[in-house]
Amino acid sequence: MYVKRNLGIIPILLGTWKELVFFFLWTTFVFYLYYYLQWKYISLAIEPLSVIGIAVSFYLGFKNSQSYDRFWEARKLWGAIVNYSRTWATQVLSSVKDAPEDQRIMIYRHLGWINALRVQLRQPSSFSLDRSKSLKRFIENYAAYGGVAEIIRPFISPEELETLETRKNIATHLMKNQGLHLKQLLQEGKISEFQNLMLQKVIEENFNFQGACERIKNTPFPRQYAYFGTVFAWIFVLLLPFGMLNAFDEEFVELTSSGRIWMETAAILLSVLISWIFITIDKVARNSEDPFEGRFNDVPMTAICRTIEIDLRDMLDEHPLPEKVVPIKNILY
Repeated sequence: MYVKRNLGIIPILLGTWKELVFFFLWTTFVFYLYYYLQWKYISLAIEPLSVIGIAVSFYLGFKNSQSYDRFWEARKLWGAIVNYSRTWATQVLSSVKDAPEDQRIMIYRHLGWINALRVQLRQPSSFSLDRSKSLKRFIENYAAYGGVAEIIRPFISPEELETLETRKNIATHLMKNQGLHLKQLLQEGKISEFQNLMLQKVIEENFNFQGACERIKNTPFPRQYAYFGTVFAWIFVLLLPFGMLNAFDEEFVELTSSGRIWMETAAILLSVLISWIFITIDKVARNSEDPFEGRFNDVPMTAICRTIEIDLRDMLDEHPLPEKVVPIKNILY
């Protein structure tokens, strides 16, 4: 997640420089055909293009709104995971008495669960957007995409980890082990039936959060909205230079040669600017569709997991505590 208030020119250019170059070359080519080769018949009336532009604007506005809803739902889910992680640790410490090792195992297993969930959600899917090479170099992405078992190794005992390595969904089996551990504690008389019920309720909520995250991860943004929004935007920006050709014809008659060059340049730059705005709006929507991919504007799950780890280990009175995850070039993962 980008944490600086203003984006800055570098990340903007890294994300859109190819489109800017294309728009400039395309618009310049169209203006050259019209003004220097005298292909006057290629000009289009600006009024129909304005209607298309308004329609595309409404479509892109809807697409952006729905894409942002997916991101915001994902962020709220991880905010809830933070709250229930603290609840889990508090209930374990207050309910499982005279069993510090069991307390530690269950709290650490929870830390393994949040990190397993984080890594599983960041695994690429068939419909994920690829990160551009230039953007990869800029953000120096975290090396947090290794195997799930390797990531959770610091939190899980070697014996339990060995039983998890071949599982398809390690996060699910970690929650299952929490339930089995509670059953054992109940049989040993270390917790009451009511305490077991309260702790099982937290496990149920954690499963709900995991399922909701997996739903967002595994359900792509409806392609009819995503695809046609991009198609309509590109149709508009490709036609736009043809509608700008005769917009300044009356002014051209009264201008000198240098004045005409300036007016042509201004018209080209205006067309490029409008095209860039429409395509950038579409690009923002596409990059918000999948909030768990680890791109620079996605949910900062690594930082959230570290915050939970600090809080829960502090509840265990452990020292020293790990440092918070800090932004790398204004990007928090």
